[in-house]
Amino acid sequence: MAGMGTFNLSSSSCFRPSSLSFSPRPSVFPMKGFPGMPLRSRFPRIFAFTSNDIKVGSNIEVDGAPWRVIEFLHVKPGKGAAFVRTKMRNYVTGNTVEKTFRAGGTINEANIVKETKQYTYKDGSQFVFMDLTSYEEIRLNESDVGDKTKWLKEGMDCNLLFWNGKVIDFDLPITVKLTIVDVDPGLRGDTAQGGSKPATLDTGAVVNVPLFVNVGDDILVDTRTGQYMSRA
Repeated sequence: MAGMGTFNLSSSSCFRPSSLSFSPRPSVFPMKGFPGMPLRSRFPRIFAFTSNDIKVGSNIEVDGAPWRVIEFLHVKPGKGAAFVRTKMRNYVTGNTVEKTFRAGGTINEANIVKETKQYTYKDGSQFVFMDLTSYEEIRLNESDVGDKTKWLKEGMDCNLLFWNGKVIDFDLPITVKLTIVDVDPGLRGDTAQGGSKPATLDTGAVVNVPLFVNVGDDILVDTRTGQYMSRA
């Protein structure tokens, strides 16, 4: 099963409400109020489900913070109660922890809302995203964007994730079209053998491309892996 794996957890990692501590980044921006603004920031909802519902990609709330499940494994030992092992990433701090839940135990599902916004421009150290319907602007700091800036291009639609009226993360398109601005033309070699060379893209990212690719070519890149896919 995808996302399932085995990893060691100490007995001290069993679920206890006080077992984790959080330090939310100060750069997470609260939403501004606008007429007709969606009710996501006014009436946050919490949904209860059980640990048996956990799967890769589940959004859960633990100790008042939102987490995304990135691995899980249902375990039924020969003796003792069944449990669920998980590896989770904190949306706010970016920390990853391993945690165990009792099978069938109630867990709060984080009410994370996904909305499409367009990246419009960079203003100093902030990245500005706009809702093309309401023209609402949302600004993220460089620390919020992180390595994703390598693939971020003006006019690109991204999915911003909201929790309690704050942006906690955003998703890039899986495939982006970027232009090669610098590559060594002297690296030719035998293209039939699948050789590659580093190329600099218009966003500043560097990827390995086939030997036949040249400056000015548009290429498709997988933002999840940072790998060249094909010429556009």
